[in-house]
Amino acid sequence: MARVDDFAKIWNPQPKGPGLVDKIRHTINPPPPLRHKLALALYKLRVQNNRLEYTIAKMRERDQALFEKVVQAQMEKDKTRAAMYAAEVAELRKMIKSLMVAKYALERVTLRLETVMTMGDVLVGLAPVVAVIKDLRHYLVNLVPEIGLEMAEIGDLLESVVTEAGEFTGAFAAMPTVASEEARKIMEEAAAIAEQRMKAEFPELPGAAFPTPGSQQNNK
Repeated sequence: MARVDDFAKIWNPQPKGPGLVDKIRHTINPPPPLRHKLALALYKLRVQNNRLEYTIAKMRERDQALFEKVVQAQMEKDKTRAAMYAAEVAELRKMIKSLMVAKYALERVTLRLETVMTMGDVLVGLAPVVAVIKDLRHYLVNLVPEIGLEMAEIGDLLESVVTEAGEFTGAFAAMPTVASEEARKIMEEAAAIAEQRMKAEFPELPGAAFPTPGSQQNNK
């Protein structure tokens, strides 16, 4: 029972008179309550999601411009130039799809974090969030390094919340396996959504833009 009471205090601390040692320690490094840490993490996640949306939007513009060049080159029967632009479009779309996966996973994580703040179920709700953010950190660091670094900081912040909460509930040791499985599901769902959106929103490249060896021999 004491553990539950202690956890309630750290989740929503009540004002009390700290001792001399606590006053000195809190003056040097004041510890924010768990709810404040979660609110900060949520704000940072929304900022990164906006940055991903902006990056994807700019890449969409580039994709449209390149696609038009593919069409124009084909109309001019310049197969070499059409193939060159088509290859650029294909690579750009791989990048866009990867960022979409990260964006949709980040949206799921943000929603989960909002639920945690509403319900207060820190360990069960937050552990998968930390696992997904770790995955996204490694996923994004080579795609958009600055966002990858920000995700690392957010992950550290949330991991400190989970660890701090686990110390008061004694349940932290049982979380990693469950969290990893939940994180895997979130990433898989995000990848499936990204695949669907790519098919629905991006026009398919003309097959003629990628001449096969056989067709080139026939042209000769």
